[in-house]
Amino acid sequence: VMNLRLVVENFMKYGVLICIRCHNYTRNDILLSTLLYALVPCHLFLAYLLELGAAQHATSALGRMKRLADANSDDYPVQASRSFQATWYTIAWAHGVNATFCLLFTTYVVYYHINHPLIGSICQVHAIIVWLKNCSYAFTNRDLRHAYLNPTSASALPELYSQCPYPRNVTISNLAYFWWAPTLVYQPVYPRSPSVRWLFVLKRVAECFSLSMFIWLASAQYAAPVLRNSLDKMATLNIASIIERLMKLSTISLVIWLAGFFAVFQSILNALAEIMRFGDREFYTDWWNSPSVGNYWRTWNKPVYHFMRRHIYSPLVGRGFSNGFASTMVFVFSGLLHELLVGIPTHNILGVAFIGMLVQLPMIYLTAPLEKMQGINGRVIGNCIFWISFCLVGQPLAALMYFFAWQAKYGSVSRAEKG
Repeated sequence: VMNLRLVVENFMKYGVLICIRCHNYTRNDILLSTLLYALVPCHLFLAYLLELGAAQHATSALGRMKRLADANSDDYPVQASRSFQATWYTIAWAHGVNATFCLLFTTYVVYYHINHPLIGSICQVHAIIVWLKNCSYAFTNRDLRHAYLNPTSASALPELYSQCPYPRNVTISNLAYFWWAPTLVYQPVYPRSPSVRWLFVLKRVAECFSLSMFIWLASAQYAAPVLRNSLDKMATLNIASIIERLMKLSTISLVIWLAGFFAVFQSILNALAEIMRFGDREFYTDWWNSPSVGNYWRTWNKPVYHFMRRHIYSPLVGRGFSNGFASTMVFVFSGLLHELLVGIPTHNILGVAFIGMLVQLPMIYLTAPLEKMQGINGRVIGNCIFWISFCLVGQPLAALMYFFAWQAKYGSVSRAEKG
């Protein structure tokens, strides 16, 4: 009844704010976003060529090392190490230039030439995903190449990899599958389902379409008025009114975020996994029951969590760094990506998304003991802290800050100041 009253109150106060033809994207936005998407296969093809050259070099190096081994030469281990290191340094630099140029070029075009924030966000998300996939493709093939040149270490590879051993995995089709697979961590082989259930795909697509319409309606009818009504409070730094706006915004922002989460992680990723016959469908676990902030970050976005753990956290710990330092580096890296994802499409590099990720570290250390407490009380307290920070401090504050910055640059606040 309370929620229904709020719906009626909204319509009585603002009327119908939904407008199908009211948009501010231009033909240039559509054209540039299409061109950016079309450039991605070019960078992936360059990544394939780099790994193909590295694989051919590794094959010839292995032949030379076998001849040295047959001759009982003491240079065999030294040659193996030198061959691997020389190849990796060259390939690593080439991969870094290729992947980073793709990301930086997209960032430049979105920031300076694409005006619509949603279109820019889609371009930026895709560029970041491809950049992460390129990094994983390079790192994993490095490990496979090392095992290939050192057969004694090949036993440490997963049994599944034997179905497509290095360098047979370095093919266009293998890389293309990884590009579309709903994962950020490259493997030569993935568990596959036996067939595609097209009715399942249709249901997930229908869910995604319905939720997209709901997010659009909720944003235009409920979130936008709250954000617009907050502008004068933000301009005058009326703290009490800003807090009141945050609390009012928290409800609708949570609803929109949950709808978006379900659309992406339950609908889109499952539909894509079904089409690709991708076997691992654990894209999230029950993050809503998180007894600590750290548990939330480990469970709500499994593809990103697996990438961070595989390519940042575990390598740092393996090189002797502490768990705390490795975790800090993960959140620093994640903060930079969040700022690219939010600040670039809105054309405002505020650092709010970056700082928001760094603030998670003390929250994690604060709630970690609660997760380990005996009994249920500690877990309940930790879950309450998570939800309060998630609903009030996190998304609403960031949305308010970036919306105000956008309006100050392009909207009503900017026009008021000029007037």
